[in-house]
Order: sequence, then structure tokens, then C-alpha cells
Amino acid sequence: MKFARSVWKILVAIKDGLVLLLLLLFFGGIYALLTLRPAPGLVHPGALYVALDGPVVEERARFRPAQLLSGAGPTKSFQERDLVRAIEAAASDSRIKAVVLDLEDFGGGSQTAMSRIGAAMDTVRAAKKPVLVRAGLYTDDGVQLAAHASEAWVDPMGGAAIAGPGGTNLYFKALLDRLKVKAHVFKVGTYKSAVEPFIRPNASPEAKEALGAVYAALWESWQADVKKARPKANIALVTGDPVKWVAASGGDAAKAAVAAGLVDRIGDKAAFGKRVAEIVGADPAGPNGAFKQVRLAPYLADRAEPSSGKAIAVVTVAGDIVDGDAGPGTAGGDRIADLVDKAASSGDYAALVVRVDSPGGSVSGAERIRAAIARMRDKKLPVAVSMGSLAASGGYWVATPADRIFAEPATITGSIGIFAIIPSFEEALANIGVGTDGVRTTGLSGQPDVFGGFSPTVEAVIQQQIESGYGRFVGLVAASRHKTPAEIDKIGQGRIWDGGTARQIGLVDEFGGIDSALAWAAGKAGAKTWHAVYLGEDTDPLRSVIEKVMGGDDDASDQSRIWAPNSAAPHDFAALAAQRQAGLAGQLAADLQRLLGGTGAQVYCLECAGLATAAAPPVPPASGTWLALLARLFS
Repeated sequence: MKFARSVWKILVAIKDGLVLLLLLLFFGGIYALLTLRPAPGLVHPGALYVALDGPVVEERARFRPAQLLSGAGPTKSFQERDLVRAIEAAASDSRIKAVVLDLEDFGGGSQTAMSRIGAAMDTVRAAKKPVLVRAGLYTDDGVQLAAHASEAWVDPMGGAAIAGPGGTNLYFKALLDRLKVKAHVFKVGTYKSAVEPFIRPNASPEAKEALGAVYAALWESWQADVKKARPKANIALVTGDPVKWVAASGGDAAKAAVAAGLVDRIGDKAAFGKRVAEIVGADPAGPNGAFKQVRLAPYLADRAEPSSGKAIAVVTVAGDIVDGDAGPGTAGGDRIADLVDKAASSGDYAALVVRVDSPGGSVSGAERIRAAIARMRDKKLPVAVSMGSLAASGGYWVATPADRIFAEPATITGSIGIFAIIPSFEEALANIGVGTDGVRTTGLSGQPDVFGGFSPTVEAVIQQQIESGYGRFVGLVAASRHKTPAEIDKIGQGRIWDGGTARQIGLVDEFGGIDSALAWAAGKAGAKTWHAVYLGEDTDPLRSVIEKVMGGDDDASDQSRIWAPNSAAPHDFAALAAQRQAGLAGQLAADLQRLLGGTGAQVYCLECAGLATAAAPPVPPASGTWLALLARLFS
């Protein structure tokens, strides 16, 4: 028995030891996953390969692990500054023999972003290194990138389509009348067309005038960029008579793209890969057409950003401006204000650059951001604003504390105006036999009453508040631009402007991108050497692991993704039409949410939001709500 007890104790000890070892291995593995990062020092000679299978954005929306509970996964996107930094670094890196951009599943990007990436591609070509681009179907943004390539390839079943700026907006006046829903609109601004879908059956002449002028400037800028980079591109042929252009190549859209000089060669992925392999070397371990390469994430990790000299803080205001802590990818007013206030109180920064790429949004959210920026400026620190593709309405509101404002010619800005929309359903309820009544002690009791209707008193009060908000907006701009409120009112009224015109009328000081703004801020701070610090950069390891596992990360360890297309991307004209139809359905849902979402006073540029932001799959409202049902019925 004593021997048996000894054996049993030994077995129990072994069991406990194994359990402890397994626990240590388990938690060690969890720790390793949570600290997983692209490792520097793993860059081998070959091509810098970037598969742009998502949109190019100013700031990536961060995936929240709690979203897993709703079944949502991370979405792929690429920060413009990351792409530019990697491509520019490749120009002087002896290990990188070529830069390869795969646009097979490209999610699009703004015109200003494409211009900046194109300039980085030009830097590589100036260093006598080839830049190769390939896609199935090139649209405007892809054509703009391909123009800067030394070799642009198109799939034999693909082609190119140049549409230019412009498109369709949805107008709900007749539908609301039919449903007997009354949209109470409070606004200031002749050109504040954000409210027109709810009060008109079509666009007003003033809205068309303003938007037409901006479209013309953007179109001219796009053509100039493409023609400068690729002089042989026959844009007039492609846009003048597309039917005749394609018919001249026997209906073969790929051959038509080559004939117009938009691309250089036709070939499938395997042929394209073999061509790249001729330049950088083949990868015998990969599939047919694989070549030696390094992906974007490990390359960025290998090329550390500068950290010497004075620190210049950069805060990004990207996406719709909302109240609260939303973002990144959405400009939560509290979140961004806290970032700026912490930077100001730390004493670690010599200047501030505010990067704006936003159509605006909540008045209160924009004001929180503006006030925080003003507080940092009051500490005698230089403040510059760098406008990306879009800095309109609330996006301009937050720019008013700046000492200097930089923009691109294709930037959309202005839209100095304010509005609010509140629906009421008294007629709709009466139509189905529902009445309303009650006892009130004042003219504001129970108001705004979305069921019984608005009283004249509450309508007057809300309109006064909107007019007061517009007066404040005009006053902020006037003080910032050293003009009178009357002068700003003439160029305000909710009208949007292209960057070139905005500079002429004094809303913008200087042409230039964020590099120009950083250099100016550093010079004002007396910094001979400096580096940029982007506030709020995400370092959550759990989020990184989930994005890697679920495909939201831009890196991949194998080359199978090169040859596995994303069916969500259009590869021919029919697929492009289907995608744009889905985009209209998303627009419908967004417009209805704007009407019914209870968002309060807004400094928002509706007409320019879809024009300048990157393409992305529409996000439907939560299923099961009557709003979602209405969106499905009319989409």
C-alpha cells in the first residue's frame, strides 16, 4: 500500500506539472499573440508589393473587439501617409528593386490622396526603379495611379472607365409628402444644399451652380495630373465618345485601354507576376508567377520613422464629426479635444498640425475640437491646418484657430453654413386615425412635438438658434481670416469651393500637403530638426491580433492572397454598375438616418461627402428597425 501511495503521489505530481506547463504555454502563447507586431529586419531583396485591397483613407477606422459580438469583422483600409512613406523609402532602399501595386481589389481613394501617392511613385521612378501596377478594371482613381507607373497592366477581361466627377443624389420630398411626413428644416445659407433632399424634388439652381464649379475644377486638376504623368493618354478619346472608343477595338475594353494610352500591357496575374520576377527574381516557393517581395507592414516596421529633434504634434480630424469619443476613422469631438489638451499640457511638443479630411457634422463636436486647438494656440505654439481631400462645413469650423491653412488645388472646402432637420408625423398619424391632444403650461410645453406638430414658438426658437450658430461660424472665420463678417457672409452661405478658388478668396493661405504644413510649423517653432508625432495612434495588441486573424490587417505571410481576388471589387463594367447601385442604397440609408437620427444642429456638407471620400461598402442600419425596412423597400 505504501508503494501504491508513492506511485499515486508521483502520478499526481506529474499531472500537476503537466497542467502547470500547459497553463504556462497557454498564457505564453496569448502573450505572444497580444504582442505580435511586424518584425523589422526581415526585409530581403525583391519588390515592395502592396495589395491595395481596400480604400485609401486619411485615418484607419480601428476595429473594436466588442464588434465581434454583433458578428462584424474588421474592414481593410490603408492610410495614405503609410503608403507614401513606404513608397518614398523604397526609392533609396537598395534592397527594393521595384515597387508593385496590385489594384485588383482596390477600394478607391480621394483625388488628393492619389496625387500624393502618384508623386511618391514618381520619386521611385526618378531613382531609376520600375513601378508596376495591375488591375482588372481601372476607374478614375486607379487610372490616376496607373498614370504614374512605368508599366501599367490590365487583365484581358478588364478595361478602363473614366467617369469624371458627378453623379446622382436622392431627393425625398415627394415620398415624404406621400407618407405625410413633414420635414422641419432650419437653415442659414443660400447654398446649404444638405437639406434640399428633404424639401425639394431636385437640386436647386444655386446648388447646381456651386457644385458645377467645384466639379469643373476637380476635373481639370485630375486631367492635368494624368496628362503630366502620362502624356500619351488620350483622355478626350475615352470621355468624348466611349462607345466609339471601345468599338474601335472590336468591343475589347482591355485593348481599348491600351489604344488610348491609359495602360501599357494586357496580361493575367501569372503573366504579370512573371514580368515582375524578371526584374526582382522569382520565388520558387510560391505559386505560378510568384516573385520575391516584402509586404507593406513589415517594410514599414523595418523603416523606423524619424525621432530626432523637436516633436511636432499631429492630430487627425477624419470622417464625420460627432459628439463623444468615437473614432479613429470618425472624428469624435471629445476624443480629439482630449488628445489636443493632453498634448498642450505635456509640454512635449513645439507645434501642432491639424490634418482635416472631414465633411463636418455636429456643431457641438466641432466646437469642442476648435476650442481645444485654440487653447493650444494660446500657449504660443504655432498651429497649422493641413486640408486633405475635404475640409468643409464643420471641417472648416475646426480650422479657424490656425495660424496658417494649407490645402491642395483639389481640396473641397468652405460650406460655411448650418442647419437642422426634425421630422414630425402629425399628418401621417391623422391619416391612420391617430389623434393627439394634451394640456400645456407654456408655448414650449411638450415641444418639439414630433407627433402633434411643432408650435410656431418652437419653430421660431430653433430658427433663432440656427441663425445664432451661423453668426458664430461667420464670426470665427472672420477673425481667423482677418476679414469682416459681411465679407465672410458673401463667400459663406453654405457654398463649397475648390482649393484653388478658396485660396483666391482668402479661406486658404497656401497650397501644399501635410509635409508643407509640418515644415512651416517646425520653422515657426525654430526647429532645425524635427519629427512628427501622430496623436492617438493605436497600439492595442488584442486589436492587432484580431485584425490579423480575421483579415483586416494589410500584411500576409503567404502569397496566396495575390492570386485570390475579392469578389466585392468590380472587374468589369457590369460589376461596376452593380457596385454603384449598392452605393445608392447606402446613400439612401444614410440620408434617412440624417433625417430621423436626432443629430441636432449640423455643420455638414452633404453634397461633398460622397464626392471626396474613399469608396467603401455601404453600412446598413441595424437590421430589424423600421428605418432599415424602409431603406430596403426603396433601395
